[in-house]
Amino acid sequence: MTIAETLRAEGRVEGRVQGRVEGRVETLVQLLTLKFGPLPDAVLATVHNASTNQLQAWTARVLTADTLDQLLA
Repeated sequence: MTIAETLRAEGRVEGRVQGRVEGRVETLVQLLTLKFGPLPDAVLATVHNASTNQLQAWTARVLTADTLDQLLA
């Protein structure tokens, strides 16, 4: 494999990972909006800047949290 092919392959992997993260963000924002109504800008910023692990935890917690504060704790 040439250096160019290696770089292209790495770019594709990074693109897929970024796409998955963006999908998780979109899904979480949709779920939060459905449950809690329009979201404050601060919450949107927090979700958009979250790690993959945080997004996974919050997505699972959306089913049991009664407030945004509980969810994001």
